[in-house]
Amino acid sequence: MILPAEKELRRALARFAEARIAHDVLPTGRTSRVLEDATYTLCVMTGARTADDALKAADALLERYGADRREGRPEDETLAA
Repeated sequence: MILPAEKELRRALARFAEARIAHDVLPTGRTSRVLEDATYTLCVMTGARTADDALKAADALLERYGADRREGRPEDETLAA
Protein backbone atom coordinates (compact mmCIF):
# COMPACT_ATOMS: atom_id res chain seq x y z
CA MET A 1 0.00 0.00 0.00
CA ILE A 2 1.27 3.47 -0.84
CA LEU A 3 1.30 5.58 2.32
CA PRO A 4 0.18 9.19 2.29
CA ALA A 5 2.70 11.81 3.36
CA GLU A 6 2.24 12.66 7.02
CA LYS A 7 1.69 16.34 6.21
CA GLU A 8 -1.03 15.51 3.68
CA LEU A 9 -2.71 13.09 6.07
CA ARG A 10 -2.76 15.74 8.79
CA ARG A 11 -4.19 18.25 6.31
CA ALA A 12 -6.96 15.82 5.34
CA LEU A 13 -7.75 15.18 9.01
CA ALA A 14 -7.97 18.91 9.71
CA ARG A 15 -10.22 19.43 6.70
CA PHE A 16 -12.46 16.57 7.82
CA ALA A 17 -12.68 17.98 11.36
CA GLU A 18 -13.56 21.46 10.12
CA ALA A 19 -16.20 20.06 7.77
CA ARG A 20 -17.68 17.85 10.50
CA ILE A 21 -17.93 20.77 12.94
CA ALA A 22 -19.40 23.14 10.33
CA HIS A 23 -22.00 20.56 9.36
CA ASP A 24 -22.88 19.76 12.97
CA VAL A 25 -23.27 23.45 13.86
CA LEU A 26 -25.37 24.49 10.86
CA PRO A 27 -26.14 21.72 8.38
CA THR A 28 -26.74 22.93 4.84
CA GLY A 29 -26.41 21.42 1.42
CA ARG A 30 -23.01 23.05 1.11
CA THR A 31 -21.69 21.73 4.44
CA SER A 32 -23.00 18.30 3.52
CA ARG A 33 -21.10 18.33 0.22
CA VAL A 34 -17.90 19.59 1.87
CA LEU A 35 -18.14 16.90 4.55
CA GLU A 36 -18.80 14.22 1.95
CA ASP A 37 -15.77 15.33 -0.07
CA ALA A 38 -13.52 15.49 3.02
CA THR A 39 -14.72 12.04 4.10
CA TYR A 40 -14.08 10.60 0.65
CA THR A 41 -10.56 12.06 0.55
CA LEU A 42 -9.72 10.68 3.98
CA CYS A 43 -11.11 7.25 3.07
CA VAL A 44 -9.07 7.12 -0.15
CA MET A 45 -5.89 8.19 1.64
CA THR A 46 -6.29 5.49 4.31
CA GLY A 47 -7.84 2.73 2.21
CA ALA A 48 -10.95 2.69 4.41
CA ARG A 49 -14.64 2.45 3.53
CA THR A 50 -16.17 4.52 6.34
CA ALA A 51 -15.24 7.70 8.17
CA ASP A 52 -14.82 5.79 11.44
CA ASP A 53 -12.50 3.27 9.82
CA ALA A 54 -10.58 6.08 8.09
CA LEU A 55 -10.06 7.89 11.39
CA LYS A 56 -8.81 4.70 13.04
CA ALA A 57 -6.46 4.05 10.11
CA ALA A 58 -5.21 7.64 10.20
CA ASP A 59 -4.48 7.33 13.92
CA ALA A 60 -2.54 4.14 13.27
CA LEU A 61 -0.55 5.78 10.46
CA LEU A 62 0.30 8.79 12.61
CA GLU A 63 1.45 6.46 15.38
CA ARG A 64 3.61 4.63 12.85
CA TYR A 65 5.15 7.89 11.64
CA GLY A 66 5.88 8.88 15.23
CA ALA A 67 7.40 5.49 16.06
CA ASP A 68 9.60 5.66 12.98
CA ARG A 69 10.90 9.07 14.06
CA ARG A 70 11.52 7.89 17.63
CA GLU A 71 13.47 4.89 16.37
CA GLY A 72 15.48 7.03 13.98
CA ARG A 73 14.31 5.14 10.91
CA PRO A 74 14.48 6.94 7.61
CA GLU A 75 11.06 7.87 6.32
CA ASP A 76 9.48 5.45 3.90
CA GLU A 77 8.70 6.84 0.52
CA THR A 78 5.28 8.39 0.74
CA LEU A 79 2.92 9.78 -1.83
CA ALA A 80 1.69 13.31 -1.40
CA ALA A 81 -1.97 13.20 -2.38
